[in-house]
Amino acid sequence: MKQITKSAVLIATASAVVFGIVTPLTASATGAPAPLKWTKCEGEGLDPRQECTTVSVPMDYARPGGPRIDIAVSRIPSEKPAARRGALFLIPGGPGGTSLNDPSGKGQKLPQDVRDTYDLIGMAPRGNAPSAPVSCGLDHADLALSKLRPWPAPDGSVTENMSNARRLSDACERNGGELMRHLTTKNNARDIDRIRAALGERRLSAWGVSYGTYVGAAYAEMFPQRTDRIVLDSNDNPDPVRAQRAWLQAYEPGVEDNFPEFAKWASRPGNPDRVADSAAAVRPLFLRLAARLDREPIPWPGANPEELNGNVLRQTMLDSLHDPDDYPTLAKLILAARKGTVPPAPAAPPDAAMQNIVAVGAATVCNDAAWPRDAATYRKGVEASRAKYPLTAGMPRNALVCAAWPWQPKEAPLRVTDRGPSNVLMVQNVRDVATPLSGAVKLREALGRRAVMVTVNSTGHEAYLANGNACGDAAASRFLATGVRPRADLYCE
Repeated sequence: MKQITKSAVLIATASAVVFGIVTPLTASATGAPAPLKWTKCEGEGLDPRQECTTVSVPMDYARPGGPRIDIAVSRIPSEKPAARRGALFLIPGGPGGTSLNDPSGKGQKLPQDVRDTYDLIGMAPRGNAPSAPVSCGLDHADLALSKLRPWPAPDGSVTENMSNARRLSDACERNGGELMRHLTTKNNARDIDRIRAALGERRLSAWGVSYGTYVGAAYAEMFPQRTDRIVLDSNDNPDPVRAQRAWLQAYEPGVEDNFPEFAKWASRPGNPDRVADSAAAVRPLFLRLAARLDREPIPWPGANPEELNGNVLRQTMLDSLHDPDDYPTLAKLILAARKGTVPPAPAAPPDAAMQNIVAVGAATVCNDAAWPRDAATYRKGVEASRAKYPLTAGMPRNALVCAAWPWQPKEAPLRVTDRGPSNVLMVQNVRDVATPLSGAVKLREALGRRAVMVTVNSTGHEAYLANGNACGDAAASRFLATGVRPRADLYCE
């Protein structure tokens, strides 16, 4: 249930398109998978070359003969068949994200030699529309990010958060269906391997982003000999519990790494959205304003919730720090709130898309690793976090829906090791609010000789071909096209 950015919302909405009639994968008499039948994808703004199919996989891999679900898959074939090496899987972030339309989108940002080398493969992971979509049937108010992120009460109380966890968990148990129990990172990796086999590929290459780096690392751990060239971009801390149970805690260093960049921008002379005369003044101004809105919220018709309170301001900060292009959103809200007004209500995705994203995110995070269930653990964590990291107000150590999740994990959490081929290239921005450099360093240590890391002196979430720089982009593109990595870890100024 990680950060839902504008791009994630667009992806989730786009993934709800209706596909043409396709034939699920079935076993032939010889035991080999039947050829996939590709059809034109339906939806707006897609590259006309993108085609779609489905691959049938077990709902529960512990019961391979039990119920099955269909995973929606897309592709744009190699643009130069004579140069084709294989398939490049575009593994989405999330959990709750989809890459189904990425061959038409971010895949087209890849250099020509990379697009010549691979078929670009997208997918809607299990539970994401249209791959057997799930929903918890939450109330509209519970879809607000300031509610889904466990911001404590202004005084630090976690009582309402624990109540929210119980209410949301009850809804997921009541409305989510059997598939909710089988949404996990390991099962996502297993599904990818079934897709690889259905495509007839002996090995696969991948470009995983954000949570997709954890899925990519899981695949490399579980199926090491089936990997070719793996790029992990904006990397999760791989600790088997921290990767899920405490991923929110990454926002503590992430915000501290990134807020100074916003402060410099927001105090720059000539900036029409300038909020202060100096960078040093922006942080105390923000903290005072958040505290004031805790006490005196401003009505905000059309927003969710319909008021601008301190936690809505803090959540807007998290959203905006993902991409420097979004800094004006936070600055405009600060300027309006200081005057006692609000900007127009932010656009929101359709409730159905949010219901799907939230359900997949909650189930995956909660099923991957067990969470504490007692309020005292969260009270202690929130108190310590509020004291050390006032910008995030204790949220990163508070109780998510997992504190009352009705099911226990079915298998042990994934552990990333240094056993396997040396074919991983990590790309990581120095300043990333959601997947900070400190967590990426831990993944680099866990992978050992298997990986080389390119650290990019840039700001924002998602480095390769997005918020990174030319040096980092060139290293990743060269690796995908030729297999050549830097000889050692590289710093891109």
